[in-house]
Amino acid sequence: MEIQTQPGNLIGNTLTMAYRNLLKTLHNPDRFMDVIIQPVMFMLLFGYLFGGAIAGGVQAYLPTIVPGILIQTLLSAASGSGAQIREDLDSGVFDRFKSLPMAHIAPLAGQLFADILRLLVATVVSLLTGYAMGWRPAVNFGWIIVIAALAIFIGWAISWIFALFGLLAKSSSMVQSVSMMVMMLLSFLSNAFIPLKTLPHFMRVIADANPITYVITAIRQILAQGTWNTNAWIVLIFGIGIVALFAPLTVWAYNHNN
Repeated sequence: MEIQTQPGNLIGNTLTMAYRNLLKTLHNPDRFMDVIIQPVMFMLLFGYLFGGAIAGGVQAYLPTIVPGILIQTLLSAASGSGAQIREDLDSGVFDRFKSLPMAHIAPLAGQLFADILRLLVATVVSLLTGYAMGWRPAVNFGWIIVIAALAIFIGWAISWIFALFGLLAKSSSMVQSVSMMVMMLLSFLSNAFIPLKTLPHFMRVIADANPITYVITAIRQILAQGTWNTNAWIVLIFGIGIVALFAPLTVWAYNHNN
């Protein structure tokens, strides 16, 4: 049977695959642990344990930690794409999908489309936890939507990188281990939790070059000034560049995966 690839068919098949992935998540609540439990736990731990030592108090520390925890949580949520894709490949379900009369790319696109929900949940939980602890941004709600949309877009762009790794890796456990290591390095070797001036010189050089530092700086500046700044443009262009580079590579790896 010839597989149809008309735009309408592709969109419908992608939505069906996204719905399938959402059902998997709902039937496996542990898949939401990293986007619900993690931001609450880290916000409370970092806020109350280190707020006094780093900023003199929890309230003074919240403007620093809320964007940091937000981006750390989105990195964790984005890394889940690779593990789930690898699990589906190992189970053989992708081979079954490829034999069905549906758009060939729909299973991959559906996974990445469904990830937007996880990223949205991660964003809402992170911001609400900060608000419950006393965080009050100096900007109106419109700018909160702007930084949430920017953060979700960056998380979605990064999910393409993890999706590619999931297609190339040998096992889901390898994907999970490497993804956790990368997430920890990117989040802790940045300005997510501490002022960079407190770091030794060699670590500050690494942190200054860390793209996550630019993302967090852009969000903090928007929240403090209520303006779309230069760093925000850099982050947006960076995210578009990631998608432009890794989306074709991920599709290529998917098409050539045995």
